Amino acid sequence: MSKFTMTAALLSTATLSGVVPAALAADAPPAGAADELRVFVDQPLPGHQWTIADFELSAPLTGDRAEVPKPAKPQVEASRVSARRSAKDGARDAVTMTWQEAWFANLRIDGGPPVDLRPYLAHGTLEFDINVKALSQAGLGFKLGCGDGCERKVNYLMPGRALEGKGWQRLSFSLSCFHRDGDDFSRVRQPFSVEASGSGELSIANVRFVRRGQANAVCADYRTESLTPSPLMQAWALDWWMPRHEQKLAAVRALRESGRSPEVVFIGDSITQGWEDAGKAVWAEYFARYDALNLGFGGDHTENVLWRLQHGEIDGIAPKVTVLMIGTNNTGDRQDVPAVTAAGVRRLITEIRMRQPSTRILLLAIFPRDAKPDGRARAINNQVNAIIRDFADGQVIHFLDVGASLTNADGTLSPDVMPDFLHLSERGYKQLAQAIEPTLTRLLKTAR
Repeated sequence: MSKFTMTAALLSTATLSGVVPAALAADAPPAGAADELRVFVDQPLPGHQWTIADFELSAPLTGDRAEVPKPAKPQVEASRVSARRSAKDGARDAVTMTWQEAWFANLRIDGGPPVDLRPYLAHGTLEFDINVKALSQAGLGFKLGCGDGCERKVNYLMPGRALEGKGWQRLSFSLSCFHRDGDDFSRVRQPFSVEASGSGELSIANVRFVRRGQANAVCADYRTESLTPSPLMQAWALDWWMPRHEQKLAAVRALRESGRSPEVVFIGDSITQGWEDAGKAVWAEYFARYDALNLGFGGDHTENVLWRLQHGEIDGIAPKVTVLMIGTNNTGDRQDVPAVTAAGVRRLITEIRMRQPSTRILLLAIFPRDAKPDGRARAINNQVNAIIRDFADGQVIHFLDVGASLTNADGTLSPDVMPDFLHLSERGYKQLAQAIEPTLTRLLKTAR
């Protein structure tokens, strides 16, 4: 599939950002609310500032230029992220961000008193001017804060690339693109943020919230995004994700042609894919005997796994057990509402049962993440697990939570087990295999 086709697949799942959920449309804005809130028009909001950041550090843009400093032992030595005051209609009325070889680059407005965005939620828009100068090797998204530890992001990778070299353009997003039930928009500490990766350059000007605006940009409907099939649309994945899918299809064809079928299939994201890397030796010890098939793809959300299943990855094989663990990227990338992620997991179970009616599904709880048990991402994953555990019926679907085998007694994560508090080390995969083995063995022995 070409990148153009992948773009079409993503855009087919999007909804016009001007479509406002009924819950928002019913709320009238408070009397006396300003028609427009200027977040950056020549200058940031009073008390606020532009901040530039990478994966490790940040720096304020207090003068005409700022560059993110490098720590003593940088994880990405080659990365460079900087910002400068630049011109659109005036000498310094825009800000330009330049980034090279960055895992993560961020340009945001913050540092001031919290902003109340509630008057703008029902019919409002986030509007700004953007000049995309280089994005062919980069990712792009826009983000708002939504309360303590809460953030909402719109992926704008392919539409952003379409703007490259076209000069200044006006973008207007409905606030329904960023708002979820339960979010606290009364005290927003980060009213605007640009996120990027890879290498690129763009300029931003005239950032404002309009109480009754007209959206001209699109965003996915968060209520259905997790269960609407789509390839993974991340800049760092475009070069390898589809080739890996083709490789897996070829592996499945080879199995069929040889008259063989894996006894066990593992389906998931980077944690599952990691059995081919940090977990390779453990896989050979515990699972190779079952001709196990690894269908893990780094970065996948539930909707990306659904796309892969609907495009042949498990067709024509009949494993005795399918091990499914997915959802942590719904949390980490988008902070999806737990019920929405759970809906995506349920949709995957339905798809697996339809295509492999004789398989038993071992549904693993989403693993703990964040160094400490009170981390926001950990809490969201726990809420998803509380829902999906009820998907088990004890006959076809079996739920297993191995989180305790990966954490310390106090609930913290050890770098020896999860070096980045998300992905597993070889030791982590060993502990995981030992935790899974008794249940997997039992299901295999009793499989039809």
